[in-house]
Amino acid sequence: MAIGQGRPSLKTAFKNARSLGPLYTSGPIAFTPDGSKIVTCVGEDVLLTDVKTGTEICKFAGDSQTIHSLCVTPSGTHIVTFSASLSLRLYELPLTGPVPNGRVQPSRTIARAHDSPVHVCKADPTSTYLASGSADGVVKVWDIHRGFVTHVFKGHGGVVSALTFHFPTDASSLETPTMRLITASVDTHIRIFNLTSGASTSSAGGKPEAVLEGHVSVPRGLDVSRDGRWLISAGRDSVALIWDLSAKSSSGQLKKKATMPSMRPVLAKTIPVLERAEAVGFLPADQKIPVAVGKEESLSFYTGGSKGVIKIWDAQTGKVLWKSGEELEDTDDEEEPRQITNVLYVPSTSTLVSVHADQNILCYSLPTGKLARQLIGYNDEIIDAAFLNSPSSNGGLQSPYLALATNSSLIRVYATETFDARLLEGHTEIVLALTGSAGGTLLASGSKDKTARIWAPLMSEDSTDWGYHCIGVCEGHAESVGAITMPRQQGDEVEVLSFMFTGSQDRTIKMWDLSGLQMDGTEVQKSTRCHSLTTFKAHDKDINSLDVSPNNRLLVSGSQDRTAKVYEILYTPGSKNSSARGELKLLGTCKGHKRGVWTVKFSPTDRLVATGSGDKTVKLWNLDDFSCIKTFEGHTNSVLRVDFLTMGLQLVTSASDGLVKVWNVQDEECITTLDNHEDKVWALAISRNDNTIVSGAADSVVTFWEDSTKEEAAEKESKRAEMIVKDQDFLNYVALRDYRKALELALTMNQPGRLFTLFKDISSSNEETSGESYTGNSLVDEVICTLATPDLARLLSFVRNWNSNAKTSDVAQRVLFAIVKLRSADDVLRVFEDEAATKSFADAEEASSATGKAGMTAIKELIEAIIPYTERHLSKVDRLLQESYVIDYILGEMDDGMFDADDADSRMEVGAY
Repeated sequence: MAIGQGRPSLKTAFKNARSLGPLYTSGPIAFTPDGSKIVTCVGEDVLLTDVKTGTEICKFAGDSQTIHSLCVTPSGTHIVTFSASLSLRLYELPLTGPVPNGRVQPSRTIARAHDSPVHVCKADPTSTYLASGSADGVVKVWDIHRGFVTHVFKGHGGVVSALTFHFPTDASSLETPTMRLITASVDTHIRIFNLTSGASTSSAGGKPEAVLEGHVSVPRGLDVSRDGRWLISAGRDSVALIWDLSAKSSSGQLKKKATMPSMRPVLAKTIPVLERAEAVGFLPADQKIPVAVGKEESLSFYTGGSKGVIKIWDAQTGKVLWKSGEELEDTDDEEEPRQITNVLYVPSTSTLVSVHADQNILCYSLPTGKLARQLIGYNDEIIDAAFLNSPSSNGGLQSPYLALATNSSLIRVYATETFDARLLEGHTEIVLALTGSAGGTLLASGSKDKTARIWAPLMSEDSTDWGYHCIGVCEGHAESVGAITMPRQQGDEVEVLSFMFTGSQDRTIKMWDLSGLQMDGTEVQKSTRCHSLTTFKAHDKDINSLDVSPNNRLLVSGSQDRTAKVYEILYTPGSKNSSARGELKLLGTCKGHKRGVWTVKFSPTDRLVATGSGDKTVKLWNLDDFSCIKTFEGHTNSVLRVDFLTMGLQLVTSASDGLVKVWNVQDEECITTLDNHEDKVWALAISRNDNTIVSGAADSVVTFWEDSTKEEAAEKESKRAEMIVKDQDFLNYVALRDYRKALELALTMNQPGRLFTLFKDISSSNEETSGESYTGNSLVDEVICTLATPDLARLLSFVRNWNSNAKTSDVAQRVLFAIVKLRSADDVLRVFEDEAATKSFADAEEASSATGKAGMTAIKELIEAIIPYTERHLSKVDRLLQESYVIDYILGEMDDGMFDADDADSRMEVGAY
């Protein structure tokens, strides 16, 4: 018998702990020299992201135009971007953590750097110069820090497709190093320009030292070896050419000094790479690569292109030493999602990074040859989500994972701590539904390809070497599989495979036998075909959702026919002599929704089932008589997902209005609304400890909401205790007539009521003060005269509010008069220029439920709010003064006394005044 537990505390607050948004959509990317940060393009923005944690550090403020090219200087201090507006922008890379404002402004902007879009740019090894090649065939070299052009090279036969610097810095050489620029364009020619020689610095465009002809298609990559001797080029003609740059000649250069020999490269080797190459580069001789034979004495290079894998080649033999995975078939389709568009080598981390056409970024560790990290650039619409736990080789459970179904046939699985991801391939069309097993080790998916698949984790001791593989395939539906669920009750220690349910657009529910599946996760095995135990015609329209009760005895389904149905599960496990059997028996129908039912969920503790519908409501149904006992209204659009929280005492819902709501079941009250999405929230998942809610929406954003109830309660209690102490201190200061500390404390506590009472008591007291006093006490005048700028801003806000009420206007006028007399106009103006004072003014407005703007416009609003009420109070005083003389006259007549004419005239003059 289970030991009874106390009633769990309700969760009332959640905070946005982390968000997973688009990382990369298209365009260029770059790594910082230390490999810890990556620069990517998302639409028209440039993002800087921490590679290890996947968190966004900052955005670089652009000009609302698409970024065509960018690069990070080798020193790691600056980033340069070229946009579609033809502008060049130079930014300083933040050296510390996240930027406070989230955006970094450019330190230099050149409005029209080129006359055509710039598709390639690169900084030299010394981070002094920047080369940029445009679509009109013009190459410019810039001084990065001074911002002017040092060289202009023309003559290319079209778009400049690649460029690199040649600047060998061999310490053993006695010659002064010569910096050269090597460029390639769509005319298939490679040109070498001397940046040191005077002949190449002409503003009209210097002539190249050499023009290399060998490619028959556009070269897409160029690189120079570390010693400066070898040049490699590769392109879409499926070959890589290695050039020897050591051959030099001074013949024919009569006007040049002998110390400046020209370069005459020689084609040393042609290696067929058998694919359209998009990137190429040399690897250092000391770089370890995953091959059996060492390569200390050999020259190696990498390529990436249309076959979707990185290959490392031996430059001497032309053989492939290593490749990153299975090759794609080389087709003429230039938009194949898995094709490589760029390859980057990060020396500091010994990593090769491939950028694919489907916005995925794969990082391979060269010493091990394994996938070290995968960054998913863009998830499109998030359709479903499920939490998973991956078992480790030592028998324990590793940190949780999150599986996402997006508008793709690939399932995304993220490690929630690092956002490292893996793509699960198997479905041929969009995946519509996901669910985890009771223990969280298995994943089931349903797709538009009319099949369902079961995935098991691959166990490994290495935390970076993880993944999932398909162990079972369920085929038999005639239409898309849009709903899927697995048993909620597992074995005592290990996950027991028994059955699974799928719901389809063909209006049937199928029960599948999973007892024959093997969960050996040490290696990838061939998928097993599962067979169906029963097929049940359940609804008149599409089935949207399924769920199994906590005791595995009931099944509920929700459909577009506006009903939810509950079934009894009749399952008999298989034995040696007989196979497993399963059936469904309809128990009842829940009718009451006016639109289709999108989601259904059993309560974990009570005999209840919750349903969410397109009629914007969530209903709670009794399983005894299938009647609706509660209805939750609050969403402004279709409710898409519902789940239970806090042992069934609370509900979590998500809807098409982009909101996630948490409800108390007992009183049907929405206790909090979570807002971080701009589109339909299709996905909702709750962690096993109920502390984290994950919501995913059609805006491709995944938000992790963490329970902050205890934190907020502790913060409120701390503030309450602090306020009690301050209240007592305030009373003590008033009793001791320490008005300075009393006023400052009342302003700090933001309590205008206490402050008003204090000023009122001071003005009405008969205490004798030395000298002239504006407030009734010279000590208070001194406090106002020396108030700090933030406190003065808050006091002015209180005065504005007091002045709007006739009962409190006398105190407001007295304090305002004191401020005007005791503080100069510059002091008052400075209040609205100081940032801290502006914040204090805004906080005071918020506390008093007043409206207004903080900043320099606040002083205008303050004056405009004070003047009308002041004029009204003044006219009222004048009217009362005039009426007082009428009373004096009536009283005089009642005493039978007649005023003398002179006295009457004098009284009338005073009254007129």
